[in-house]
Amino acid sequence: MKRVILAAAIITAVMFIGCDSKEPEKELLLYCGAGIRLPADELVETFERKYGIKIALDYAGSEVLLSKIKLIRRGDLYMPGDKHYVEQAAREDMILSRRSVCYWVPTILVQKGNPKKIFGLEDLLKPGIKLGLGDPGVCAIGRTSKQILAKNNITWKDIEGNLAFQSLTVNELGLQIQAKALDAVIVWDAMARYYSKYGDEIPIALEKNVISTVDIGVLKFTKHKELAEKFVDFVTSEQGQGIFKKHNYSTEPPE
Repeated sequence: MKRVILAAAIITAVMFIGCDSKEPEKELLLYCGAGIRLPADELVETFERKYGIKIALDYAGSEVLLSKIKLIRRGDLYMPGDKHYVEQAAREDMILSRRSVCYWVPTILVQKGNPKKIFGLEDLLKPGIKLGLGDPGVCAIGRTSKQILAKNNITWKDIEGNLAFQSLTVNELGLQIQAKALDAVIVWDAMARYYSKYGDEIPIALEKNVISTVDIGVLKFTKHKELAEKFVDFVTSEQGQGIFKKHNYSTEPPE
């Protein structure tokens, strides 16, 4: 019995030595807003193929990701749906550096053919309209939508009567239009174009709108600072920006 125990101990020790002597594979962790999933997937795949550096992706609403980062304090990169969240992280001393990568223009997405005759923000208040918005406390599109309503003197109380659905991510709003469950939603322009088969885009006039800037930040507790910065360089390079454009994301601020 003693020999069996000793043998087991030796085998275990050898296994640990083997594990310790092996260089751990370097992998970056990117916290990414769910609305950026399409270009982010391609950016990561292209970067991995080009440089051989693995990147794990964590998709969720921007506020959800920020709360997670605060709690576990690990990871390498943060790219939420609006620079507001990177600014919040910076105020809490969690950001080493940051750069803007693209711009989002909020727009109204309605059912194909616009059967409810929705032509502007005011029409979202018409009786019988089933409206969907992002949850302001969870995702960037929700926070921005609330700002747009306030800018146009529409209170949350005004809109509540028609608010049939609040989402955790912008993607869910597009799916509601696809499923014909809602009459109108406010989404990013890139998301509206993705669902163009199922709905029509009703632009919000620039003077009435709130444009969102998407930033990517290198987290202060990264263990791979140079690799994280390399990814930021790639995202903001001509090739990276081309991937955003391919997925209908604006790389220049709208005028």
